[in-house]
Amino acid sequence: MRKRTLVVGSAVAALVIASAIAGCENSPTNGKVEDKKQGSGTLGASASLQDLMKARNLSEADVEAALKTYMPTGKHDEYYIFASGGQSGNVNVIGVPSMRMLKVIGVFTPESWQGWGFGGDGDKVLEGGNQGNHKIRWADMHHPNLSETKGDYDGKYLFVNDKANARVAVIDLADFMTKQIVANPLAASDHGGAFVTPDTDYVIETSQYPAPLGRDYVPLSEYKEKYRGTAIFWKFDRQKGRIDVSKSWALELPPYTQDLADAGKLDSDGWAFVNSWNSEMATGGTLQGKPAIESGSSQNDMDYLHIINWKKAEELVNAGKTKTIAGMRVLMMDVSGPEGVLALVGQPKSPHGCDVTPDGKAIVVGGKLDTHATIYDFAKIKQLIAEKKYESKDPYGLGILPFKETLQGQVEIGLGPLHTVYDDKGNAFTSVFIESVVAKWSYKDFKKPVEKLKVQYNIGHILAAEGDTVSPDGKYLVAMNKMSMDRFLPVGPLYPQNFQLVDLTGEKMRLIADMPLPNAEPHYSQMIKADKVKPIKVYKPGTNPFTGELDPARVEGGKEKIVRNGTKVDVYMTAIRSHFTPDQIEVEEGDDVTIHVTSLETSEDMTHGFTIDLYNINVSLEPGKHENMSFKADMPGTFPMYCTEFCSALHLEMQGYFLVKPKRK
Repeated sequence: MRKRTLVVGSAVAALVIASAIAGCENSPTNGKVEDKKQGSGTLGASASLQDLMKARNLSEADVEAALKTYMPTGKHDEYYIFASGGQSGNVNVIGVPSMRMLKVIGVFTPESWQGWGFGGDGDKVLEGGNQGNHKIRWADMHHPNLSETKGDYDGKYLFVNDKANARVAVIDLADFMTKQIVANPLAASDHGGAFVTPDTDYVIETSQYPAPLGRDYVPLSEYKEKYRGTAIFWKFDRQKGRIDVSKSWALELPPYTQDLADAGKLDSDGWAFVNSWNSEMATGGTLQGKPAIESGSSQNDMDYLHIINWKKAEELVNAGKTKTIAGMRVLMMDVSGPEGVLALVGQPKSPHGCDVTPDGKAIVVGGKLDTHATIYDFAKIKQLIAEKKYESKDPYGLGILPFKETLQGQVEIGLGPLHTVYDDKGNAFTSVFIESVVAKWSYKDFKKPVEKLKVQYNIGHILAAEGDTVSPDGKYLVAMNKMSMDRFLPVGPLYPQNFQLVDLTGEKMRLIADMPLPNAEPHYSQMIKADKVKPIKVYKPGTNPFTGELDPARVEGGKEKIVRNGTKVDVYMTAIRSHFTPDQIEVEEGDDVTIHVTSLETSEDMTHGFTIDLYNINVSLEPGKHENMSFKADMPGTFPMYCTEFCSALHLEMQGYFLVKPKRK
C-alpha cells in the first residue's frame, strides 16, 4: 500500500513538472499529459509520465524531490540564504527551496554588474577598507551574520568579515548594498566574525593568527611575550545603520589562535564565547628543522574556550580602564582576568564550531581531531567564575575552569565534527567533515546521533532555517560541502563547491537538491524567512544610496548642464529611456572630471548603466538612484559612452561621446 501511494504521489509530482515544462495547465488523463497546444513547448499526448521518468532516468524519489524544490515562474521562495563568497569577497544570495542564485552583493571586491568599485560613490566605501599601504581589492569572506532583535533575525542588516585583511562590512538589506567597511587596526587577520549580540548592540570580530597588537614588527622568538589575539566589539548604531568606530573597543586575548565565536542569548545574554587552537603556541620553522605549525599545534589534548563577560567589559571600558593601541581602546588581560571578564576552559583538541543553543543554556563545540560534540553548561560556567573556582591559570594569569565541572555532557558524533545548528524540536545537526555526514542528535538528552545523512563530499559548514536563533524553524538544512567530484559537469581541475538542500520535515532527513557554487569557497551562511526582509523597489529620485539621503548634486530633468571651473569640470546628467542628457561631453587632457548622474526612472526593474569606454568607469543606475563619478581625463581621444543594461528597444541608441582634447605641445 505504501509503495502504491508513493507511485501515485510521484506521478502527480512528475505531472506537475511536465506541465511546467509544457508551459500550460495540464491535467492527468490515464497517465498521459494532455496536449492543449498552448505555446511551443507542449510535450504531446504520447509522452506518458512513466516514459518521461524513464527517458530522464528518474526514480520516484527524484521526482518527489524535484516537486519539493520546483518554484513555478512568478512564485517566490520561502527563504533567503545569505552565503559567504569566500575568496570572491562578495555575498551570494540564494532562494530556498528552489536553490536559485538571486544576486551577488558586491562587498570587498569590485563587482562590475553593479558598478561596484568602478568610479562611483561605492569606491569611497571600498577605500574605507584599505589596510596599511595597500589598496586592497580582494577578500577571503567567511561569516555573514544577520542583524537580530531579541535573538531573532530582523531582516534589516547583514555583517560580513574578511579573514585575510581583518575587515568587517555592513550591508543594508533595504537595497542589498554595502554601506560601510571598517578596517581592524589591531589584527592582521580575523575569523570569528561578524557575530552579533542578540539586539545587535555589537558586531564581534575576533582575530585568527596572533600578531603584535597594531601589527608592529616583532621577531617570532618573542611570540609568547609580544604576540596577542584580540576581540573587537564594534558598536553598531541601528538608527544610522553604521558601525560607530569611536564607541567601539577591544579585548586583548592570549596568543592562542582564536577561531570561531558566538554571542550568548536569553540566559547567556551579555556573554560571548570564542574557541581557539594552538595552546602550544607553536610557530613553525620547517627550514630550521622544527615541526610545522600543523603538527606543532596538535600536541596537547586540550585547547581553550574563551569566555567573555562583555557586559562587564563594557562597564570597565566606559570607566576608562583601557589602553589605547593603534587608536582603539583595548581592555588588557591584566584587567580583564582579575575582574572575571575573561576566563578559559579546556576544549578537545583543534576545536572549530562554537554554537550557542537556542535557549542560551549551553555552548556546543566540535573538535576537528576529536569524535565528540562537547556541551558546556552556561549556568555552571557563570557560577564557577563568580566563585573564582579555577583549577589553574594560564601563562598570562587567566583563570582556567575545571573542564568536567563545566559540562552538560558529550555526545559521540563521529570523526571530524565541526559546526552545529538547531531545529525547533530540540535536535542539533552537526557537520562531520571526515565522515562526510550530517549527524542529527538531541542536545536535550545527549543521545548518540539518531540519524546520519551521507552528503557529497567533506561537509564543512552547515546551516538551517533560522537555525542559530532563539526560534529555529526546523524545515530546511543545507550541507555546505567542500568537494563535488562526480556531482556536476566537469569544468577543469578547479571544481565548484556543493550546497545540498536537506528536507527536515519528515521522520528522516532527506536530500532534495544539489547546487554548485561556482565562484569561490563559501564558509558560513544563514537562512532567513523571506517575509522578514523588506527591500525597496525604487529609490526616491535623486537618492545617493551610500548616504541614504538626496544627493546635493542630484539632477532634475531640464536642468542638465556642464560647468567648468579652471581645470575642474562638473557634468550634471540625467538618464532615462533611452538617452543621456547631455550626450556629448568635451574636456581637455588633464581636467578633473566629475559626472553627477541621476536616473529619472520611477518604474520597478528599469535599470540603466553608464560607462565610458577604456576609462574604467562603470556604474549601475537603478530607478531613482544618483551616482557621482570623479576621475582625471588623462587619456586624450574619442570615447563612446553608453548604457550597459539592456533597458528598452532603443537600448543600443542610448549612447553618447566623451571627447578629451589633447594638450597643446
